[in-house]
Amino acid sequence: MTRPCCRITGRGRRLDSVHKSPTPAPSTLRELRESGHRYRTVKAEIRENLLARLRAGEPRFPGIVGFDETVLPHLERALIAGHDLVLLGERGQGKTRLIRTITGLLDEWSPVVKGCEINDHPYAPVCVRCRRLAAAHGDDLPVAWKHREDRYGEKLATPDTSVGDLIGDVDPIKIAEGRTLGDPETVHYGLVPRTNRGVFSVNELPDLAERIQVALLNVLEERDIQVRGYNLRLPLDVLLVASANPEDYTNRGRIITPLKDRFGAEIRTHYPQAIEDELVLIRQEADLDALGADLPDHLVEVIARFTRLVRESTAVDSRSGVSARFSIAAAETAAASAVRRAALTGEERPVTRVCDLPGVVHTLRGKVEFEVSEEGREVEVLSHLLRRATAETFRGTLGGADLTPLLNRFGEGARVESGDLVPAPELLRRIGRVEGLSKMMTRLGMGEGDESPGHAAAALEFALEGLYLMRRLSKDETDGGTVYRT
Repeated sequence: MTRPCCRITGRGRRLDSVHKSPTPAPSTLRELRESGHRYRTVKAEIRENLLARLRAGEPRFPGIVGFDETVLPHLERALIAGHDLVLLGERGQGKTRLIRTITGLLDEWSPVVKGCEINDHPYAPVCVRCRRLAAAHGDDLPVAWKHREDRYGEKLATPDTSVGDLIGDVDPIKIAEGRTLGDPETVHYGLVPRTNRGVFSVNELPDLAERIQVALLNVLEERDIQVRGYNLRLPLDVLLVASANPEDYTNRGRIITPLKDRFGAEIRTHYPQAIEDELVLIRQEADLDALGADLPDHLVEVIARFTRLVRESTAVDSRSGVSARFSIAAAETAAASAVRRAALTGEERPVTRVCDLPGVVHTLRGKVEFEVSEEGREVEVLSHLLRRATAETFRGTLGGADLTPLLNRFGEGARVESGDLVPAPELLRRIGRVEGLSKMMTRLGMGEGDESPGHAAAALEFALEGLYLMRRLSKDETDGGTVYRT
């Protein structure tokens, strides 16, 4: 999320920095009323802000890739309708990322009663403490400001999650201080009430024990909570969003029918459906800047195609899916191989090459669930799919190029040895001068500024690998690397 150091809010107040309140900031209930502030529920707040962005053509869910025509329209309808919702999909489809972007639809700043554990609005306090303060102070009730990023709560459903974690329980320390058991202020609030007037997410909801899921029934329908035997009705203002894997895969639990009925919408997510979306996702999420290596576009495409082929393979358990984290980790692993080569050989500017891709297979095979019949063939299957992805990318980029000058370098008995420890200048020396190299690099998306030896070596090695896959060259694997020959 972009965080401006200073900007003007819709009400004309200046924000000095990200987590400072508006300036000037109303600090009492009287000043808040005089400022013209209007109280809205969380769902009304999200609805109005979403509609405003739709009318203005502004991004609603920044950073979300590949859902524009499928998932997001359903999500927008659910939010406009004010529905609590479940996102259902296989692992690594961006469910949690999507849920967290919903907080961007909240007002940037929201007033709360100062010191309130459950973020009561000064106009309508609901907890015992804040109602007592409101009665005592009147228009001088202290007001604080909460940033929208602090109005998000999240819990990963685990078998040890308790009702106290989610809803609340008796606080023995408060009782030890002298309060009686019947005093509502002896309650220690759980995560859900502490996210009052915000967005709360339960990840992997089916993993939550059924008896614990029951505790959420009142939150979704009656919008209040119950804590042990207390005569406590605490109306909550919260948008509840859950994520889940398809039940036919997890088999670890289920969403109980009454709870499923209380969610207003169930939205299916999916992996990127277009290769272009997969490319954007890899570039967006892979932390390549920290590695300091360049990953050329044609290799990003190889990784994207490789990921899609793994998802489609009959050797892979389709029910488990292949996470988007697979392609992201593959890109980072390939770039790390180039960085390792540079450190060992003294190469100045590491650029990822085809020789860096095979290491991905061994590193990431644990991320894929294979069919039982393929046990022991995991590396063989993934290596075959990587070669297919490389061949498809070669056909799409250099398939129509005239590579005769490169082929002419392979006279009778000629050979070129490469490998993940062969630096770019040495590889270029072994290949020799090749006419048309600049055109080849242009077709691979290497524009101005990409004329380094590393980029030239990456283009030539990709061409050699493509010629081998098209059966116009031969290739031998040796302990020292790879040998291309006629």
